[in-house]
Amino acid sequence: MDPIADAAVDAAVSIPKGTGYFATDSDLPFQTPDFSAISEDDYIPAFEQGMAIHKAEVEAIKANPAAPTFENTIVALEKSGRMLDRVARVFFALTGSNTTDRLDEINTEISPKLTAHSDSITLDPVLFQRVKAVYDNRAAMTMTPEDAKLLETTYEGMVHAGALLTDAQRERVKAINTELSTLTTEFSQDAKDAMADQPVIFDNRSDLAGLSDSDIKAAADFAAEKGFPGKYAIALQNTTQQPSLPSMTNRAAREKLFKASYHRADGTTDIDTRQLIAEIAELRAEKAALFGEPDWATYAMWDRMAEKPATALGFMERMVPALAATQRREAAMLNEAIAADGGDFEVKPWDWYRYANKIKAERYELDEDAMMAYFQLDKVLEDGVFYMAEKLYGLTFERRTDLPVYHPDVWTYTVFDRDGSELGLFYFDPFQRPSKRGGAWKSNFVDQSYLWGTKPVIYNVLNIPKAPEGEPQLVSFDWVNTTFHEFGHALHGFFADQRYESLSGTATARDFVEYPSQVHEMWATYPEVLRNYAKHYETGETIPQAMVDRIEAASKFNQGYDFGEVVEAALLDMKWAALSKEEAAALDTPEKVDAFERQSLEELGLEIDLVPPRYRSTYFNHIFSGPAGYSAGYYSYLWTEMLDRDSRKWFIDNGGLTRANGDHYRATVLSRGGTMDYFKMFENFAGRAPDVTPMLEARGLIAGDEAADSTVSDDGPATVGDAGM
Repeated sequence: MDPIADAAVDAAVSIPKGTGYFATDSDLPFQTPDFSAISEDDYIPAFEQGMAIHKAEVEAIKANPAAPTFENTIVALEKSGRMLDRVARVFFALTGSNTTDRLDEINTEISPKLTAHSDSITLDPVLFQRVKAVYDNRAAMTMTPEDAKLLETTYEGMVHAGALLTDAQRERVKAINTELSTLTTEFSQDAKDAMADQPVIFDNRSDLAGLSDSDIKAAADFAAEKGFPGKYAIALQNTTQQPSLPSMTNRAAREKLFKASYHRADGTTDIDTRQLIAEIAELRAEKAALFGEPDWATYAMWDRMAEKPATALGFMERMVPALAATQRREAAMLNEAIAADGGDFEVKPWDWYRYANKIKAERYELDEDAMMAYFQLDKVLEDGVFYMAEKLYGLTFERRTDLPVYHPDVWTYTVFDRDGSELGLFYFDPFQRPSKRGGAWKSNFVDQSYLWGTKPVIYNVLNIPKAPEGEPQLVSFDWVNTTFHEFGHALHGFFADQRYESLSGTATARDFVEYPSQVHEMWATYPEVLRNYAKHYETGETIPQAMVDRIEAASKFNQGYDFGEVVEAALLDMKWAALSKEEAAALDTPEKVDAFERQSLEELGLEIDLVPPRYRSTYFNHIFSGPAGYSAGYYSYLWTEMLDRDSRKWFIDNGGLTRANGDHYRATVLSRGGTMDYFKMFENFAGRAPDVTPMLEARGLIAGDEAADSTVSDDGPATVGDAGM
């Protein structure tokens, strides 16, 4: 803006000043939050001030008498809302990782207000006319590629929000968004309560036979904590399958634990999310119809790499025949193992992993407890993950204890770049607790931005069961993989190289963002990395290569369940997202929700009674716990696995763990944020279009000589040979 225009704006619009902790940037290193200075009473006033300031900043943009330009409209919008952003980042980090009853109450109150506030900006017709004027003049403007991308995403985002709708349609969209915010917040809290507040209670120690003494003691302590002294309690995890099931020898107890998980939040107890699901699905379908789209999936996928539902569906459906055959074949193997063990029953979901693990242990000589002895959490992180980051990218790390954290279990590190300069700050929050939602994730307290001169402050959250006091913190290989995965997300954020926050780091399409994190899982078993961190916690012996080879070989076993539950969840998500307005409106009772889920799963042609989806609808947080979230996007885990497996092949073909490879990946993918076409980004890295074959081979669904042409474009993957699918 020029000074004359600035003066005119100042005269026309008064921008209030914030007060309280969130009014200014933190004065701690990297502007990281000072958790010791924040109380729960700060949030409501800070949210209200933040929204008021943001609204005034937008009013100033609208009132500017100067003609709309990239700087006075697009960049000004990018700069607006700083206080609101600061409070939201901290608040929603805590509601996910260390919530309280009061924080949940605030969330319920503030979420619809935040949605209405966002809508008041993105659906403002006067503001849109300024944005559109800049967009329409873009051919005559000189901009950097990142400037052009910011302009494009700002304009297209407002159009997608409803800027081109009629006044009546925009008002209905606002109402729908507010309702969705309320309903999805309620769904999220109900799903969390059904997991955290409804543990499975067992009367006798014999019910938990097969679990370790420390696990049984923890179950007794947890039962006493929950008001059941003398009994035993197991907290549910977020997925349908439960980690204790394979070890439990009492079949009736296994069935009880599994069914408690499977029937979570479906009215079996006093928590029932089915009516919420029906209302969410109907509102989403109605919103899509307002935009002239046939269903929510078509509307939601506007900015995805895959772009169209048909592309994602075709990609997944080609896997179903081979997957169904694998499920039937593996079920037969499990029934043979049950009979050999003296069992007079056929395999059920609560038996599957127990007997699959037995076969795996016998076939590949795997001992889960023996493997865990080599995976001590601090060494996994510091001698494994950090070592990988040093070798690939030249990063170094320094543990620090001088900064406030939001929970005593959080670890903090300064991250130094390849030239020795400070790159950012990393928080690691590894342990399961009742105040934390399930799963694992990465997010930022501060984004990288040259516009603001900020460096990233990033946190990883996991849900590892904490070892009893005085015992070593050992983790399963699955948690090792997850630790590498989530730090892959962190690297995507640390290597951000953008001017604008809204394009920085992991601000990418839903079906691209998981790709860089999945690639980094490959280094968990890379020989050089393994030798550095996988050491026996008692003897210091390095994990035997033979054990590693068995882990790798075993990874292709049990794909009928491991892969099947994910494919089923992804296809179930798409079924919900593919409902027309009329179809969604017809699902108006909990019983109809159950029937729709059942019918949708049966149509897949997979063995759903033996292999239920990874999440049933009633606790499918990914797709129902936010106004959009991963809805019509759970396929992304499969889509990005395709990119991941193809990239792993590139790394191995080009020499593996080298700085040259790391620097190339950083330059072509990790540093690009959301600034360019994703197919082009992958092509810049690999030198060609992505290929689905390495993924199918890694899953054991095809052999190397069975694949037909299988490169992938934005029109979807080419058909893979029938023998392989």
